[in-house]
Amino acid sequence: MMESSLVIPNHIAMIMDGNRRWARKRGLPTQIGHSEGAKTMQNIAEYLEELGVKYMTVYAFSTENWKRSKEEVDYLMQLLEKYIREFDKKIKGRNIRLKLVGDIEPLPKGLQEGIREIEERTKNNTGLTVNVAINYGGRAEIVNATKKIAEEVSVGALEPKDITEELFSTYVYTAGMPDPDLVIRTGGEIRSSGFLTWQSVYSEFYYTECLWPDFGKKELDKAIAEYNNRKRNFGK
Repeated sequence: MMESSLVIPNHIAMIMDGNRRWARKRGLPTQIGHSEGAKTMQNIAEYLEELGVKYMTVYAFSTENWKRSKEEVDYLMQLLEKYIREFDKKIKGRNIRLKLVGDIEPLPKGLQEGIREIEERTKNNTGLTVNVAINYGGRAEIVNATKKIAEEVSVGALEPKDITEELFSTYVYTAGMPDPDLVIRTGGEIRSSGFLTWQSVYSEFYYTECLWPDFGKKELDKAIAEYNNRKRNFGK
């Protein structure tokens, strides 16, 4: 059980790593690992809502993941569409908002429609915001934001001197949201993999050997307890 004295981060981001290794360890198809990982994501979202966390951002599919086998990519797209629609049913009546973080255009039409429907239906909810990063890359996000700003400058809507960090932050996918306080990566790898490159410059990072399908409440409690042991001074 979470200690009542702990400070709960406002925004927790997660790199959900280890689905395939979890399946291989059990002699199961890769798809089973991804399916179990989707269930874990839903359970963690519900727990974060209980804790009072306001923003949750998860890395579901990166721009680099297109390099995987067509069979696995097709399955992931089907799983994401299925999960989005199941998640929609489960949160009806709850104060949860869902938002896509990434480039939606290359995604299958069914997945695009599912995302847009739930984004529209939940846009006014003020509880937990669940950002699902699909077809997301940190460098691609920065390039995309830079292009938008350049277009504004080219038509005279912006002056180069107006470009600040604060302004730039209004052009990224998470515009209007606070940067993550805590970034969790499961699966034992110690790198960011281009996740929230702009937003995570002052985030606290927590790495665990636990594979994502096994990441439950106790593991999340450990991460938040460790976060409370960090001293955040933002370069001061």
